[in-house]
Amino acid sequence: MNQNRHALENWDAKDKKLVKDIYEWVEAAVFSLLCVSIIFTFAFRIVGVDGDSMNTTLFDGERLIISRFSYTPKRGDIVIINRYRQAQEPLVKRVIAVAGDTLEIDEETYAVIVNGKKLDETYAIGVTMPIEYYNEYKDNPIPEGYLFVMGDNREMSRDSRYMSEIGLIREEDIIGKALFRFYPLNRVGGLY
Repeated sequence: MNQNRHALENWDAKDKKLVKDIYEWVEAAVFSLLCVSIIFTFAFRIVGVDGDSMNTTLFDGERLIISRFSYTPKRGDIVIINRYRQAQEPLVKRVIAVAGDTLEIDEETYAVIVNGKKLDETYAIGVTMPIEYYNEYKDNPIPEGYLFVMGDNREMSRDSRYMSEIGLIREEDIIGKALFRFYPLNRVGGLY
């Protein structure tokens, strides 16, 4: 009888340890999920690339991590823009000119000229046609609080050159800056 009681006490101790271990694992998992949820709600976001306007930098279907921290957009940044005017999905574009910049698209050479200097756009493909953009910011700077953006695949991009559809982008409509591509796995890496 005494042996049975001792075995029962040992069994209870083992059960208690097992329950405690399981509880600690569940607690750690819930805490981890909560932390990840908070981080991706307030600091970062995952977005998908929709379309070919950023080829060859980004391709349709790729997945990006963007920073949602408040920051001042700079020329060359890849930004995600909230559904804007007629666009159905968030836009992924590159910042070409910021507030205070002058901007010209040479109608003969199709060069993009910011503040009197031709941009070195090694990332861009295709011809940068002016479209609806008529060099109105050549002598008048981009207004405060606005950006001029374009896709890297200039012939396949609906961007700020389409003044009636997209036009200048308000800084407040920037969701975030693209930081990192995590899918597909063979193209994982930072975006600069």
